[in-house]
Amino acid sequence: MRLKTKLVLAATGVTLVVVLVLSGLFLEELLRQRIAQAAAANDVLANEVRSATREALESGLVHHSPKNTSEQALFLAVGNVLRENAGLRVLMGSIVRYSLTVQDVSIADAHGVTLVSTDPDAEGQAITFRTDLKQVNRGSFSYQWHRVFGAPRVLDIAAPLDRNGAPFLVVHVGVRSTFLRASFLPGMQDALVFAGLAAAALVIGAAVLTNYSLRPLEAINLQLELLTAGAEDDAGGPHDFSRDRTDTVMRVTKTLGRLERKMRSKEAGYTALQTNMEQMLDTLRDGVLLFAADRVGRGQDQGPTDLRAVMVSDAVEHFLGRPADVIPGVLSARMVGKRVEEIFAPDTSLGEAVLAAFQRGGSISAEVVLLEDGRQVELSLDRIGDIQGTGGHIGTLMTLRDKESALQLEQELEVSRRLAAIGRITAGVGHEVKNPINAMVVHLELLRGKLATAPDGGDGARRHVEILASEMQRLDRVVQTLADFSRPMELRLKVVDLRDVVATVIDLLWEQMRENNVTVEAEAPREALLVHVDPDLVQQALLNLVLNGVQSMPDGGVVRISLRREQNLAVIQVKDKGTGIQEELLPRIFDLYFTTKKTGSGIGLAMTYRILQMHGGALDVRSATDTDSPDHGSVFTIRLPISTLGPGGRGDAALTRANLAV
Repeated sequence: MRLKTKLVLAATGVTLVVVLVLSGLFLEELLRQRIAQAAAANDVLANEVRSATREALESGLVHHSPKNTSEQALFLAVGNVLRENAGLRVLMGSIVRYSLTVQDVSIADAHGVTLVSTDPDAEGQAITFRTDLKQVNRGSFSYQWHRVFGAPRVLDIAAPLDRNGAPFLVVHVGVRSTFLRASFLPGMQDALVFAGLAAAALVIGAAVLTNYSLRPLEAINLQLELLTAGAEDDAGGPHDFSRDRTDTVMRVTKTLGRLERKMRSKEAGYTALQTNMEQMLDTLRDGVLLFAADRVGRGQDQGPTDLRAVMVSDAVEHFLGRPADVIPGVLSARMVGKRVEEIFAPDTSLGEAVLAAFQRGGSISAEVVLLEDGRQVELSLDRIGDIQGTGGHIGTLMTLRDKESALQLEQELEVSRRLAAIGRITAGVGHEVKNPINAMVVHLELLRGKLATAPDGGDGARRHVEILASEMQRLDRVVQTLADFSRPMELRLKVVDLRDVVATVIDLLWEQMRENNVTVEAEAPREALLVHVDPDLVQQALLNLVLNGVQSMPDGGVVRISLRREQNLAVIQVKDKGTGIQEELLPRIFDLYFTTKKTGSGIGLAMTYRILQMHGGALDVRSATDTDSPDHGSVFTIRLPISTLGPGGRGDAALTRANLAV
């Protein structure tokens, strides 16, 4: 059976059920009203007979008083009075004659004996039990239906006549169930005919309406087929619409399936493109915001209230200030969908410059803005697109660049270039110097042997020979160090938690710091900081920095190690309270063999810089030599990319002995 036919039959069936239910409710209410009308009308007749009985007794007992005061004599007199009262007999007969539902009318005494009745055979007999019509009126539909349409019976309406507060006589009006049924049947037949006609009309209307309402599916299916042109069918080949003669609903269903597959393939491509763009933005230190028009302008540039952010890079948090308790990336995600003035506060220097730039319109290139904290930011605005030559723009690309960060990047590049040059030079120097040193050592040993055979044992020259030997050994160590520094390192990469690395470094230097009266304080986030590095090399780099901090405080002090996450970077900061490094020496501290210590080799910081460079990280330093300043000492900051490969170490490791004094 076609799906279209099933839908028509289903709608028709539902409509028919509704009509039948409503018809049943109508018949129920009609029967209830007919019984209520019969009960009310016959109750009125019973009260009329009771009133006529009272009048007959009041006038008749005066002339036909009881022979004695006994109850039997009283009821005998009452019966005679009622039977002889012509008006009462006429009233009772007219009720039976003209009422459509009444079968008989009787008057019985308190003992249930019939005194007067329209049925002569019932007089003097005990009245039979009859179901009260008022009780039927209060019953349920099934109870009423059973009493009216069941076996023929007589229903009763009673009207008691009291004497001295107790029933004395009772008027009974008998209602025949067949008479009640006969009075109800014409209305029920009319209702059934109307219900049948209504059901037929509604069924036909539902069928026609359902069939008509399905016609737009043809147009919808045609448009969907145009959208899915070139899409593959379920067998994997191009779908041929001209041969599809299936049911319209089924064709729409299949077309929607093909459209869904086509949309999923497009969505997958857009998702991959979006992921690549987000990864590219995450690697930038510049803040990038893309604003799109909330409503298209008509020949004029949009104001700030007409633009909403549709893309915000995480680096924007660096310029606006991110609270310490907010996870990196959350603040930039909240900016999406907001207007310009909701992102940039007008009472800040950056916000004032941004809003003014939007108000002026046009493009801006590298406008310098001085922030409240002293940083200089370059603001650039680029208008995107022209709406059909009207001069309006569909969006604006904003770029924020920290000049200090750019300067640091240039310095890092310069250091990298110098280290690369040193590496190339030392590789050649090490090779060229090593061979002459080996030859000199051999000949020095030969000279030492000849001096030993001299008559005086060569005591005068032996001292100079020992000095030469010592200096040659030192030169050999220097050449070996050059060779080690220039030799390519083999990285054993794996995903580790930086908190574990810091804990290991603290354990290694624990005793040395205690001997030098140095206190270590460590601070780390609750969540793991996972990086893809060679843990031994990173541990060596961090060890060099902490050891430098310890050695810069000969009288003891505090070394503070803190870990945090900035955007997609893990940051380790080592801060000491030492003597500091002079500002003019800061650009040279990462040079090989440069040192400010009397016993230093000048290799540690250069090696540390090289290790971080090999891991795609960065190292910068701040230092203050003024001992009266609360910020005196040096701060070394390591930045390493956060791993996206998944955990490889203990995710919940805590720093060993962190926040404890040595």
